Amino acid sequence: MAARRTVSSLLARCLSASPKPLLPKERTAAIGSGILHRYSTAAAAEEPISPPVQVNYTKLLINGQFVDSASGKTFPTLDPRTGEVIAHVAEGDVEDVNRAVAAARKAFDEGPWPKMTAYERSCILLRFADLIDKHNDELAALETWDNGKPYDQAAKIEVPMLSRLMRYYAGWADKIHGLIVPADGPHHVQVLHEPIGVAGQIIPWNFPLLMFAWKVGPALATGNCIVLKTAEQTPLTALYAAKLLHEAGLPEGVINIVSGFGPTAGAALASHMDVDKIAFTGSTETGKIIQELAARSNLKAVTLELGGKSPFIVMDDADVDHAVELAHFALFFNQGQCCCAGSRTFVHERVYDEFVEKSKARAMRRVVGDPFRKGVEQGPQIDDDQFNKILKYIKLGINSGATLETGGDRAGNKGFYIQPTIFSDVTDDMTIAQEEIFGPVQSILKFKDLNEVIQRANSSKYGLAAGVFTNNLNTANTLMRALRVGTVWINCFDVFDAAIPFGGYKMSGVGREKGIDSLKNYLQVKAVVTPIKNAAWL
Repeated sequence: MAARRTVSSLLARCLSASPKPLLPKERTAAIGSGILHRYSTAAAAEEPISPPVQVNYTKLLINGQFVDSASGKTFPTLDPRTGEVIAHVAEGDVEDVNRAVAAARKAFDEGPWPKMTAYERSCILLRFADLIDKHNDELAALETWDNGKPYDQAAKIEVPMLSRLMRYYAGWADKIHGLIVPADGPHHVQVLHEPIGVAGQIIPWNFPLLMFAWKVGPALATGNCIVLKTAEQTPLTALYAAKLLHEAGLPEGVINIVSGFGPTAGAALASHMDVDKIAFTGSTETGKIIQELAARSNLKAVTLELGGKSPFIVMDDADVDHAVELAHFALFFNQGQCCCAGSRTFVHERVYDEFVEKSKARAMRRVVGDPFRKGVEQGPQIDDDQFNKILKYIKLGINSGATLETGGDRAGNKGFYIQPTIFSDVTDDMTIAQEEIFGPVQSILKFKDLNEVIQRANSSKYGLAAGVFTNNLNTANTLMRALRVGTVWINCFDVFDAAIPFGGYKMSGVGREKGIDSLKNYLQVKAVVTPIKNAAWL
């Protein structure tokens, strides 16, 4: 419960005066005894732990009911630890998207949802948050089983953050106010903020529950109805969460969940003429397609949270030990499958060699294995495609002349585990320094001075986030203003409070998630003008 009370910055590894070592004595002893494995051993060779949860929801959720797809097709969702099938899930297609949109439209135009008071909507979201807390362990186990992330991360960080986000948006539901605007003449002018209507939402596989919250929370708080497409790799937890939403009192048709594939279900949702808004989190390449489909259909509003190649800048005044630990977290968190990962580690030449050696040692201590096992820091990658993509980038790094300090291969012989990998002597023209790898591969680059690192950090087509590690306030102030990114973390990384907006510059996206800014994504602005006769005042 303590973890839940301090959830506002749970996805953070902030700096403190006396940082604790990531591997305490008892964990080191466990590794030595063979209970856990470092990456350099057969991390995935142990018999997988049986997940402490059952899969109960595998159908589409349309108009409050779990139903088969119109085609009757299903697809397998796999356990990344083994590549084996967890369950077969209904495969939604164009006809299913049409059914879901029709249900959402009817719920918005005719149902009780738009006629509820904002306070009633708030109460439903609060009850939902309570149910999330009640089912924390089941949600976490499903998330780990379907995604491969460490169970402790899911149970102590991500599921509690899901309930925190819902309480945050519940608080906003009855505080979305209009305005009375003075006009140059005898007119009464109101500015109303109205729900946009039917919102299409497409979430990714790396943080299924958190992305569910980032999308669903503001849409419901502002009174919209939803059709949400899950990632085909991770369909299970959104279905479970939506069932809890209905248990909390959400009317039928307000949220609809379609499991399926991007070229079919995703494209149908983005191009649907009766969807008023589309929100997408995923790759920049797919984001471009979403925006094009939205434009070619009904010019629906679009928000996009896309890829990144975030710089993590270590200045020469840094405490190197501290910087190494933070940079390690910034890159390897969530198996490196994080859009804002600090994947370009820029280190000042005065401390570069020391930083590289200590980063190598830290990576070699990283505990890779079954994510249900206590003490494991890194589970498997999401699937075979991502696994092979990462190995391809590692090979490109070697062939381009970067120095492979450690890692570079699969871990174990079963599942999608990859050794924590570090490259030094990386230059800006190398593919591994330009493209989003989305895996446990750290690229360490050398720089000489502040102006140089600003120019190089900004040379990327992405602009999602950046990390700055310095003890100099002037340096921090210079960098926070000079870096063309949506978030700058100074002496911390991955601080994801519910109230902090998140989104990117350049090809990292359009719009913002979380915080007050996310509400604007789901609201229309309407001006209402009425003549006034014999006004006592204007």
